[in-house]
Amino acid sequence: MIQKGFKQFCHEILTKVRSELGLSSPYHYMQLPREVIVGKGTLSRVIEVVQRLNLSGSALIIAGSKSYEVAGKKVRDLLGLTGMHVDTMIVETATIREVLMVEDRIRERKPRIVFGVGGGTKIDAAKLSSFRQGVPFISVPTTLSHDGIASPLASIKGFDKPYSVMAQAPLAIIADTEVIAQAPWRSVISGCGDVIAKFTAVKDWQLAHEERDEYYGEYAASLALMSAKLVIQNAEQVKPDNDEGLRVLLEALISCGVAMSIAGSSRPCSGSEHLFSHALDLVNCPHGMHGEQCGVGSVLAAYLHRSNWRRIKDTLKRIGAPTTAKELGVKDEDVVKALELAATVRPERYTILHKLNLNREACEKVARATEIIS
Repeated sequence: MIQKGFKQFCHEILTKVRSELGLSSPYHYMQLPREVIVGKGTLSRVIEVVQRLNLSGSALIIAGSKSYEVAGKKVRDLLGLTGMHVDTMIVETATIREVLMVEDRIRERKPRIVFGVGGGTKIDAAKLSSFRQGVPFISVPTTLSHDGIASPLASIKGFDKPYSVMAQAPLAIIADTEVIAQAPWRSVISGCGDVIAKFTAVKDWQLAHEERDEYYGEYAASLALMSAKLVIQNAEQVKPDNDEGLRVLLEALISCGVAMSIAGSSRPCSGSEHLFSHALDLVNCPHGMHGEQCGVGSVLAAYLHRSNWRRIKDTLKRIGAPTTAKELGVKDEDVVKALELAATVRPERYTILHKLNLNREACEKVARATEIIS
């Protein structure tokens, strides 16, 4: 079944991507979470959530090996107390093949609800597979490394380039800060970088609206910007053993997901800084986490927009995020090459990189001016 559906899956995904990027539809569909529970010990409230949503019968939990131990097992036990039949599937990535495997399980077991328990890849696998099979899903994040925990988009690997496709927003989000606090602190730093990057994502969206007449949603843009400002204003609270700092980041990430649902695309949260991060991945070198790279990309993009790039860089430093090539674990030439390559990753998504069309020399000049490279 997996092999048989592989080519069809690829065709469907690419068709969805092209359709989303065309932005020719006179309307878009907004799908928002019905329940959001954030705080200490919220995992224990799984039972009341499924009862309030009138869910019964069976459930499928998608988790990684680690996230199953820290949260998935408890979710399974609690659901079992309601009389639900609970199936579990362990996945480690959100590749095409693993999404197809999850789809096969959904077709076989016919669950009423799918739970995505873990970081971004596990939630993305649950999000897309459940969407393609017409089943709602609930997001149970165990890390805060990026904004996929609440967004309707899924990032899929297995193509020659990374693709984010419209799937569905979670029916509910159950975020337990006690569970999240057990994740490596680096994932929190990555999540902060991803949120702070919304400053330049919105600037790129405005630019595309002004110069290419692309749809621009003021409310979605304001929500993304508010999330970024919230993290910057509370940067001092983002530190280990501070539950309030985790809540600030968590609420900001959820707001970013809602912004994308309202916009009908990833535009308010993904611009030239994300293209830089994807390009750095394609350079095929040891690199940082997605949000860490987006943070550095946002410094570069803010410089190109003639915006306050120093404020972004100073905030990243305060939370302990990488702000140089060395801190990202890459070579100076990798940063320059990625900045030059970035506009080709998604040529249809107009950003400051597409407007300026930088050559290698100009890219190096920008990287040196921002002190990303020495």
